[in-house]
Amino acid sequence: MSTVAVIDYGMGNLHSIGKALQHADPTTRVLVTSEPGQLQSADRVVFPGVGSIRDCMAALHELKLIPLLAELSTTKPFLGICLGMQALLEESEENDGITCLGFLPGRVVKFADDLKHDASGQTLKIPHMGWNRVHQTGIHPLWEGIPQDSRFYFVHSYYASPTHAENIAATTDFPTPFVSAVSRGKLFAVQFHPEKSQAAGLKLLANFLQWSPT
Repeated sequence: MSTVAVIDYGMGNLHSIGKALQHADPTTRVLVTSEPGQLQSADRVVFPGVGSIRDCMAALHELKLIPLLAELSTTKPFLGICLGMQALLEESEENDGITCLGFLPGRVVKFADDLKHDASGQTLKIPHMGWNRVHQTGIHPLWEGIPQDSRFYFVHSYYASPTHAENIAATTDFPTPFVSAVSRGKLFAVQFHPEKSQAAGLKLLANFLQWSPT
């Protein structure tokens, strides 16, 4: 039986993600854990997150998980979700500037407070919350069977700005494009919440549970 480990560092919709993974593939064993041995022995790893990047990084340091995450992100299929995507970059503007994991070149920036809706001219609300279209920028196994511009569920005030275009896996308009998914090797990460995104989100999770990158 294949095993997927959901990293438990005290931040994230762990129950919802675990339940969605189990629903996406009932044959997969889902572990919610911060135990290094269980993380290392799992076939795949999910790195979720909600809340502030400062608290995220403090928890990872306290649990001494950062060297292990660096290893897992290159040796196993590794899925970052929401704050778990932002933490992968080098730094974030949140909390007056926080050093992040640095697994991908780039930084995390805040949406401008005066963003205007293209059609109505009204000021958009921050955080960006609700359903929005995700435009795939290329072919990837995690997009298999998911129609282009499918809607996924978002809740965030900051977004990733990768240095290299080849790491961009999808964009979303708010009102101009921002990066909503990134990839590199065995690592894939999304700004949206697949566990809250109904059929499209469950399909992405099912694809992840079948993904076997070389």
